[in-house]
Order: sequence, then structure tokens, then C-alpha cells
Amino acid sequence: MEALYYIIFLPIVTGILLLILPERLKPIKAGITLVVALMVLYMSIGMYGQHPEIISLPLVPEAGLHSSWMAKTLAGMSQFMSFNLDHLGQLIILFAAGFAAIISVYSLIYVTPQKKIFHFYPFFLITLGCAMGAALADNLLLFLFFWGVMGFTLYKLIKGKDPRSSAAAKKTLIIVGASDGIMILGVAIIWKLTGTWSMSQLSLATASSLEVTAFITLLVGSFTKAGAFPFHSWIPDYGENAPPPSSAYLPASLDKLLGIYFLARICIDLFRVNPTLTLILLIIAVTTIIIAVMMALIQHNFKRLLSFHAVSQVGYMVLGIALATPLGVAAGLFHMVNHALYKSGLFLSAGSIQEKTGQVDLDQLGGLSSKMPVTFFSALIFALAISGIPPLNGFASKWMIYQGIIDFGQTGGIASQLWIVWLALAVLGSALTLASFIKFISGIFLGRRKSAFDNLKEVNFLMWFPKLLLALTCIGFGVFATSWVVPHLFQPYTGTIEYIGIWESSTVSLLVVFSLILGGVFYLLGNVKNMRTADAFLGGEAIQEKAGYRVTEFYNTVRELRPLKGLYDKAEKSWFDIYYLFKNLFYGLHYVFKVLHTGVMTTYVIWIFAGFIIIMLWLL
Repeated sequence: MEALYYIIFLPIVTGILLLILPERLKPIKAGITLVVALMVLYMSIGMYGQHPEIISLPLVPEAGLHSSWMAKTLAGMSQFMSFNLDHLGQLIILFAAGFAAIISVYSLIYVTPQKKIFHFYPFFLITLGCAMGAALADNLLLFLFFWGVMGFTLYKLIKGKDPRSSAAAKKTLIIVGASDGIMILGVAIIWKLTGTWSMSQLSLATASSLEVTAFITLLVGSFTKAGAFPFHSWIPDYGENAPPPSSAYLPASLDKLLGIYFLARICIDLFRVNPTLTLILLIIAVTTIIIAVMMALIQHNFKRLLSFHAVSQVGYMVLGIALATPLGVAAGLFHMVNHALYKSGLFLSAGSIQEKTGQVDLDQLGGLSSKMPVTFFSALIFALAISGIPPLNGFASKWMIYQGIIDFGQTGGIASQLWIVWLALAVLGSALTLASFIKFISGIFLGRRKSAFDNLKEVNFLMWFPKLLLALTCIGFGVFATSWVVPHLFQPYTGTIEYIGIWESSTVSLLVVFSLILGGVFYLLGNVKNMRTADAFLGGEAIQEKAGYRVTEFYNTVRELRPLKGLYDKAEKSWFDIYYLFKNLFYGLHYVFKVLHTGVMTTYVIWIFAGFIIIMLWLL
């Protein structure tokens, strides 16, 4: 199919060509990037809903220099160019292209030559093409190629011009690169077990140790890309230090789409997951939810707060996929899309706030709602959506996950018997998310405004329009969840879904709107005119202009709670960061070997004889 060539190779080739153009032509690069992203989106929409099929794309055209060395090489590579255009792949490329188009509009204004974000647009397009290839690749080796290139572009899309961002970029590259290496081991095991590279031909039972090992190695790659515990630690550093368009593009949207896509491939298509592994997946899911949201609660840097929530929400996606029922899988995929919508919007909102104020600390902000009304409205919708407030899209997917857990409890096995635990922790995570975003909204947009922001104005149209579009989509996906969104986007892959209890998203939306109208009427009919506002006094002194509160102080009490204080202290010292755990381990081994290498010949002879004796004893 000709469209496959374009949606995969057009962005990649264009991105490579843009690397040649000098940075002073960044506006031209931005325009080309937007045009390519819109073209890819148009073709992805055209491909959506087509009948699933396996497509092989030859790299050498029918008429060409077939006798040349290059043509023969490409012909040999063509045997690996196998793509699976099924409903899941169509879903992923549709939304990946959509987010690329939206964020490319935002970046027209944000990524300027003055910010010195080098080669953003070339790597933006290369990432888009590789995301398309990874989502559609049927050949495991081809999938690994696209997946691996995305790890490199993830590294390049951090600015990396100061020590903090350079450290975040290095950490990201090492964690993602290590997980890619582990995935290669898993693919090699699959080849040994089955003799095929084709994902569409796999259905392993996870009954033997090799099958379980292959499952776990691929799971590591999926969890690292999506940001699930314990492979999540690169995301907070990335979100804090990368430019907001990069954060919105990768950790918030594309990495979530591809990470959860691959998790669904692993758990539903490539393997038949045994009950023990299902239990492990559910434990990891609820652990990811609670640990990340607890870390988000105490953050003062709003970009880091958003990054921890980008981790926490992955737990809900893993929870839905792990249930392995049509309702659970559809809910997990629905939440994947919903998260990409509101979290990319939140990062774009964060970029607008940072652009206008130069601040990322909640203590330094406040009262911006009247100065940035579109950003406030959009951020409020995103915050309510991620907190699971009806009738928004986050509520719809979380409610489906809750229903899926209850339905899962009717099946057999230890994991299903603990359904009340999974449900309680999922609901608790949603409540803590709401608490965290009350802090986010009130700290930035409510309260008293500093005099330095009195002349603040809303961001440019090209920066607020993408956020507003995403916010309206969050509303639409919530209102029409059961009537249109789930049947048309997710049931083609999962099959027919049977809901638990009585729930219809449009009815819920009408009830919410009716309640808001009724509340407004009661308010207006009340004794509103007799209400008054008064100045604040302290010791007889009027302090209205100075009175205020620091939104972070209330949440600091959470950090000081006796059971949690020790854990927070250890977390801030990177005790639970897998990157620093392995870094300290390797530094320790380096010290041991440094001590052993004394430079004295006698010491080396002793070690040689000791090693010889150990080998002989082992052979005997």
C-alpha cells in the first residue's frame, strides 16, 4: 500500500534533510514540519477502518537498477519489511499523527531561534516516522529498529545545553537504551522458540522458563517506554528539563501510545499470560498508581508534578490491559488515549505559563486566571479530566476500568479474588490525583497575583489554540464515550463490550449539566446581594494587599507524616531510582577492580592461580 510508504518514510526522510538546513532557517523548518505532520495525519485518517491485513513493502521499485549492489542489498532487506495493518495499529497511528500535528502548531511559536533548541524539527519528524513504523511493524527486527531509533530521538529532543538537562538526557538514554538491549534478548529467545520474526504468528503460552523470560524482557521495554514502575525514573527528569513541546510529544503522548500499544501486543497477541504473571502485572499497576501520585503531591515544580502524574496514570492503563477481558483492554486503551489528550495539554499549558512568567515553582505564581483565561480554562478541563471528574474523558475510562475490575472478580484465581484491593487502590489514586491538581490549579491560577504579573497577557493564538482543541476533545470524548468513542475506536480491536451496571455517558453528562444549572439558579435566588467582602485585619492593621497563602504549605504536611517522612527522604536521595541503584552498583564494582589492579606482578599471578583452582573445582 502506497500510503504506508508516505506515513513512515516521508517524515523520516524529511527529518534527515532538515538536519542539513542551518538553524537560522528554523521558521522554514517549522513550516515544513507542520505540512508533513498534516499530510501524515490525513493519510492516517484515510487508513483508519480498513480491513486488517499483513502488508509487505518492497524497498526496491519494480523498475529500477536491480543489478546494482545497492538494489540487491535493499532487496535482501525487503524480506523484513512486513507490516500489520490491524485495528490496534490503525488506532495508534491515527492518534500519533494527530498529536504530532497539534504539537507542531504549538511549536511554531514556542521553538524560536532565540531559545536555541537545536534540531528540534528534524528529530520531531524522525520520531513521528519511527512511531508510525513501530506501531505497524509485524516483523520483530523491524519493530526493534524503529523502537531503538525513537530512543535516540528522545535523547536528542532534550535541549542538553546546561548541566541539569544534559544529566536528564544522559539518564534517559541509558535507561531506555538498557531496556532496548533487554528486549533484544527477548526477541532472540522468541526466535529460538518459534523460528519466526512475525508477531502475527505468535501465541506463546508462558508455561516454560524461556517463554516467561521472553515475556518479561519484552515487558521491560514496554514499561520503560510507557513509564511504569520501576522503570519510570527518567520521566520526571525529562519532563522537568525538556522543552514543553518535547515533553508533550514524547512522555505525554507518543511514548504512552507506543508503550501501552506494545503492552497490549504482548499480553493479548504475542503471549497467553498465566495467572501468576497476571497477579504480578496487577501489583505493578497499583504500585505505579500510588507511588507516583504520592510523589506528585509534594512537588513544588509544576513540570515535575505533571511528570509524576504521567507515571501514575500508566498504572491505570496497565491495570486495564492486565485484566485481559474485552472491557478491561478497551478501558486500558481508552485511558491511554485520554491520558495523551489531557497530559499533552497540561504540558503545553505548563509551557505557556513558563513562557509568560519565567517561573516553574508554584510558590512564585498565583492569580493568573484573569490574565490567561484560555490557558486557565484549558488547564482546568485537563486537571478535572485526569482527576476523573464526570462528564470528562478521564472519568469515562476510569469508570470502565473500575467496571472491568469488578467483572474480573467474577473469574477464578488469586488475582481475581483480590479484586477489591485493585479497585480500592485505583479509586484512592484518583482521589489523590484530584488533591494534587487542586494544588496545581490554585497555585497557578487562583489566589493573589504578584504585582510582577499585572501586565501579563495570554499567549499567542498558535499556542492557545492547540490547548483549547485538546480541552474540547476531552469534553467530547467524555460526553460521547459509550455512544461513539468506545464503539468506533476500541471495539474493533477488543470485540463487543458488556458494561457492568447501568452507565451511559451522554445521560451522565446531561445530569451533570442539569446539576450545574440547578446549583446556579439556587445561588442566584439566594441572598447574594447581602453578601459583602471585607478587608483582612491583623492587630488593627489592614493587610489585604499582603494577605495570601502558599498553596504548597498544606501539602508539606503530607511529607512530614511520620510513616511517610522516611520514605520521602529516601526517595529524594534516589534510593528507589533504578538508574542510581545500578550506577552505584557499577561504581562499587569499579572500586573493587581498581583495588585488585595494584600493578604488582605477584598479585596478578596469585589471581591467575586462584582462578585456575576455582575452574578446576567447578569442573570436578
